[in-house]
Amino acid sequence: MARHKLTLKHKRLVAAGAAVAAVAGGLGVAANAGASETVAQKPSVARVVVKTVFAPADIADVAPAVTYNTELVPVAGRVQVKEELRRDGGTRIELRLRDLAANRTYGAHVHTKPCGRLPADAGPHYQDELDPKRPSVDPKYANPENEVWLDVNTNDDGSARSIAVVDWRFREGGARSVVLHEAATSTHEGHAGTAGARLACVNVAFK
Repeated sequence: MARHKLTLKHKRLVAAGAAVAAVAGGLGVAANAGASETVAQKPSVARVVVKTVFAPADIADVAPAVTYNTELVPVAGRVQVKEELRRDGGTRIELRLRDLAANRTYGAHVHTKPCGRLPADAGPHYQDELDPKRPSVDPKYANPENEVWLDVNTNDDGSARSIAVVDWRFREGGARSVVLHEAATSTHEGHAGTAGARLACVNVAFK
C-alpha cells in the first residue's frame, strides 16, 4: 500500500509496531569515547526514558520518532533518550543510537516543540536563558551550558552514545524533542549552535 494511502488505523499500527520492536530488540549501543561524564557522579532519579525506532515522516502524527533523511537516518534505526533529574538540581540527558550511517558525526540538540512532518516543526533549541534575538547564533546563549548538545560519532555499526549534563532543569512543557543534524555543532560567532540540516527527530516529554 502506498504511504500516502495509509489509513489512520494503519498508521497507528505501524508506529506501535515500531516502538514494540525497538523495546523488544533493545538498543545495545556501544559508547563513544566522548560520551563519558566529566563531572563527579551525583545520585539522580530517572524520570523519562524513550526507546523507539525512526519511522517515515509522513506518519509523524502517530510515530514517536521520524526521519527526514533515510540515507543518514534509516527507517527502523533505533534511538533511546533518557532524562535524569539530579539531586543537585541539574539534569542529565543520554542519547543512544543504533543502525545509523557508520563512522560519521551527527549534531544533536533538545528542541522546544514536538516532531512533525517537516523538519522545522520541532522549533528552536531549548535554552535555559533565552536569547532575545532569533535565530540564536550568539555563543553567549547558543552553547552547551545554556542548551543541551548531544553530538555523537557513530562507530562501524552505526551505533553511538552521548551524554549531556546541565546545572538546570527544563521549564514545564518547554522541551519536547531531540533533533539529529547532519554535522557537528558550530561554536563560533554568528553560527553558534548550528549543525546543518535536520535529519531526524524523536519526541521526548522532558520534565
